[in-house]
Amino acid sequence: MYVDWEYYKIFYYVAKYQNFTKAARVLGNNQPNITHSMNRLESQLNCVLFIRSNRGVTLTPEGELLYSRIASAAVQIQDAEEELSASATLEHGAISISATETALNIYLAEKLHAFHTDYPGIRLRISNHSTPQALQAVKNGEVDFAVITTPAEVESGLKMVELKPFYEVLVGGRTFTALASQNLSLKELNNYPLISLSDESMTRAFYRQFFLDHGAVLKPDTEAATTDQMLTLVKSELGIAFLPQSMAQDALARGEIVQLHLQEIIPQRSICLVYDHHRPLNTAARKFQQMLTKAAPKTPGTQITAGPFPAN
Repeated sequence: MYVDWEYYKIFYYVAKYQNFTKAARVLGNNQPNITHSMNRLESQLNCVLFIRSNRGVTLTPEGELLYSRIASAAVQIQDAEEELSASATLEHGAISISATETALNIYLAEKLHAFHTDYPGIRLRISNHSTPQALQAVKNGEVDFAVITTPAEVESGLKMVELKPFYEVLVGGRTFTALASQNLSLKELNNYPLISLSDESMTRAFYRQFFLDHGAVLKPDTEAATTDQMLTLVKSELGIAFLPQSMAQDALARGEIVQLHLQEIIPQRSICLVYDHHRPLNTAARKFQQMLTKAAPKTPGTQITAGPFPAN
């Protein structure tokens, strides 16, 4: 038996208010239509649901049974409609993002702050991942999207869009001030203690290839887990390091560290958004993604593929 759900919805309100006229007012309808709909419902169910009187209606035993079943469903549907309405207006919702540490520090944190200021009801869940972990999280559907740094390779089905280019600089503690007036070659860096990220990191792979392209070998003396740690180690005079310019600029301005100059040009890198374009996003995630891509550089070929680096 097929019964139009609209009839059940009308039945719920008639039973709740025990009055056809009140139910019609709540539903934005008129009393004759409500009466007609309930007559049709009783006919389709082949039973009497209401005892009608001048003062309103009361439920028959069959009506009580139906109401006990319909009421919980109607409340759940109302709750769902309210949640969907709040989500559509960005009053509530959630976004799950995987971000590499560098991408979070020099780009994403600022964007998250702006978004949270505009939409404080949206919950944010940020996972700190390496690039391959972030890409896997997107592929598995564990996060809405990822914000990473290049170089990186994405599998078919995932799309990578450049959000912001960034540059890195070679810096050292104040004990390296004398070197700041020189133009060093990559080969000469082997004469000084070098701080780098771990061997499995994407950044380490990037600089390993950069050194090899210029006939040099990358030989770090100290390994750090994050670029934040690298900056701290540089300030502590443990060596020199390549850091994102935006992360080093405050310490450079305060004279806590010095910038060293290379003969070779450090290649530009990029902050990128990675998402599965086959998987639909919720309203909040879609809005934040639009905010990120709207501010992205308008250059040809924004879908990026990797260079000859391992995606680590």
